[in-house]
Amino acid sequence: MRILLVEDEKNVAAFIKKGLEEEFYTVDVGEDGATGWLMGTTNEYDLMVLDIMLPEINGIELCKRLREKGIKTPILMLTAIDSVNSKVEGLESGADDYLTKPFAFSELLARIRALLRRVSDSVSELCLEDLRIDLLSRRVFRGEKEISLTPKEFSLLEYLLRNKGRVLSRTQIIENIWGYSFDPNSNVVDVHIRFLREKLDTGFEEKLIHTVRGAGYILKLENGN
Repeated sequence: MRILLVEDEKNVAAFIKKGLEEEFYTVDVGEDGATGWLMGTTNEYDLMVLDIMLPEINGIELCKRLREKGIKTPILMLTAIDSVNSKVEGLESGADDYLTKPFAFSELLARIRALLRRVSDSVSELCLEDLRIDLLSRRVFRGEKEISLTPKEFSLLEYLLRNKGRVLSRTQIIENIWGYSFDPNSNVVDVHIRFLREKLDTGFEEKLIHTVRGAGYILKLENGN
């Protein structure tokens, strides 16, 4: 899951980013409304977290512009202003939820999960043949065998499964799993694909992860989708 966080307070942004990454999310950070607009309209996100008091374009105006652009991604607003009028203004701008600073990270995480569940229509599992991942418990199975994955390996597998049968380039994978600013020349994708193959395909006749030369990787059955 890829999240856009637009927050100009660097300490707050770093705190949220670190916490969400520990929960298996990929987080891109914008430090002002103009950057948030650029990132939000050029990349695909599963959720956006916008601070209201942003330089250049404030969070409410940014939310309005994103909705006018036709972007339906769930939006959670953050603000230090604890007033009914401010909350109403934020929600009427097109936001889906509202959280006042200071907040407990556990509450932020619960609200993010609730918004993502609403969008995914309560999908709790992703499957391909005998491969199954439980999105709620973060457990992975191949047949009856449970497979232990690192947080990044889990995120990578989830992304491959959500796009099963589709070739994904290294750039797409890096942007969605490691984030917008990660070095595109890194071999981190190939390394993690190799680790996943060792864990998922070793000992099974049907291989699921395939390399498409010059294009990227695809998760599919050897003779179909």
